[in-house]
Amino acid sequence: MSSSRTLQDYPEAMRDQVRRVREVVAGLHAELPRYELVVWTAGNVSQRVRHPQVADGSQDLFVIKPSGVSYDELTAELMVVCTLDGQLLDGTRAPSSDTAAHAYTYRHMPHVGGVVHTHSTYATAWAARGEPIPCVLTMMADEFGGPIPVGPFAVIGDDSIGRGIVDTLSGSRSPAVLMANHGPFTIGPDARAAVKAAVMCEEVARTVHISLQLGEPTPLDASHIDSLYERYQNVYGQ
Repeated sequence: MSSSRTLQDYPEAMRDQVRRVREVVAGLHAELPRYELVVWTAGNVSQRVRHPQVADGSQDLFVIKPSGVSYDELTAELMVVCTLDGQLLDGTRAPSSDTAAHAYTYRHMPHVGGVVHTHSTYATAWAARGEPIPCVLTMMADEFGGPIPVGPFAVIGDDSIGRGIVDTLSGSRSPAVLMANHGPFTIGPDARAAVKAAVMCEEVARTVHISLQLGEPTPLDASHIDSLYERYQNVYGQ
């Protein structure tokens, strides 16, 4: 079902932002097969478009991949625009089947500017076990500030997945959650950050899995996790 409003009802600055974000989101989708995080048409990236005149975020939009389109066919023009209740506002294709989860996350986590969902092999294997990935690597402390948590089992069709994402990540420093028997969702201040979190989630899921084949990995001390996270998030890089 489409919204009764159209993109033309929004300020020109916001429409310009939508055009830019469509380009960004289309480009970032190429990173998912590049890092072997998806197969066929599975997975999706979205980014919030903030309303320049409504500070509470209630009138924000988001750009997301259309449903069932192969990655080599994706273009900026095919990206669809939705309202925060998950309704199609602009686009020629139906939005991703995960749109409701993205919309719920944006509505309830105003600081989130990007959401990504993949079925990457190792992270999804942990999700199938319903087991958090323990923080046994400095890379994990840097990126996730602790273990990668597991969210509740939920099925596509309503807000259940979104509620699970929000409920789980609201009490965690992790930008990634393993939805039980489903796969990882990641968040970030923008879509690029959420894609990075998805890449790093799969990397640590794979590494910790391999470590477990050799024996029991050594957990990091909580004080070291805090120190590493603080440095990486606030000092590291440019």
